[in-house]
Amino acid sequence: MKNKETEYTVRVAADLLSFLMNAVGTTRTNAKRLLQRRLVSVNGVVVSQFDTPLQTGDKVTIRNGQGAAELHHPKLRLVYEDDHLIVVEKKNGLLSVPSAVGSSETTAYSILRAYVRKQNARAGVFVVHRLDRETSGLLVFAKSAELQHYMREYWRQIVTCRTYVAVAEGVFDKKQGQIRSWFTEDKRNAMVYSSPVDDGGDLAITNYEVLKETANTSLPLPNKGGLSLVELHLETGRTNQIRVHLASIGHPVIGDRKYGHGNDTVLAKALLQKKTDRLCLHARVLEFIHPVTEQTLHFETPVPKSFVSLMAEH
Repeated sequence: MKNKETEYTVRVAADLLSFLMNAVGTTRTNAKRLLQRRLVSVNGVVVSQFDTPLQTGDKVTIRNGQGAAELHHPKLRLVYEDDHLIVVEKKNGLLSVPSAVGSSETTAYSILRAYVRKQNARAGVFVVHRLDRETSGLLVFAKSAELQHYMREYWRQIVTCRTYVAVAEGVFDKKQGQIRSWFTEDKRNAMVYSSPVDDGGDLAITNYEVLKETANTSLPLPNKGGLSLVELHLETGRTNQIRVHLASIGHPVIGDRKYGHGNDTVLAKALLQKKTDRLCLHARVLEFIHPVTEQTLHFETPVPKSFVSLMAEH
């Protein structure tokens, strides 16, 4: 049986949640549930953001019935979905895509592929960008190969803000600045090396700002005995860029077993006791121009609680 749709025309500008509560006559809880179940469309585009701005004349459509399949996974949270894109928040420890052809390991890609095929057996998802396994945060996937190609080709033009937060070792002498170097990857050990001069590698640029510092004496830190919560903005998107750049200036990301001191047994034990035995890097903000609607979409997640715990002074 086909789901019934009810269409409303916006008479006065408002945010979507207020409109649903007032025009439709429902509670805040029920309005949020409609959005979470992706039963609400604005001008033909499915939206789930409760603060989506509405203008006079906009068409809001509500589908009644059971709605689409829901995504339930402890390592992946659905943030946004429409007919063209899916935005998710990935937890640390989950690969973005399979590490090898034919791999059966659970990834963000495999979870989303199964999710969309519950709604349409021929549907697919296509990787636009990736996060390292141990990095948490926001990821966007396309629903067609054509859109994937477009977003990859024009990624730097359509992304208007991409912000990470990290907990780094030590206290920075310069509280804000730019790290600029050239990267070369050694395929034999999958390590990326940074050079301050152009050695023929790929240019990598990271802007940073220290948000908070603390002398956390409960951790055996090798770098001035402190920690820094750092906000980072990428101008380029090189492999392991933030991890390599912070390590290159003597402030590796806490828990980085590849470029930092994550293998230090004393530090690892202390982190485990604090329940933060992870790479402390999180893709917190993602803002981009929708390649189909041309609207600017802004997504933001909080600083992980484990980062806040580490930054607490003792």
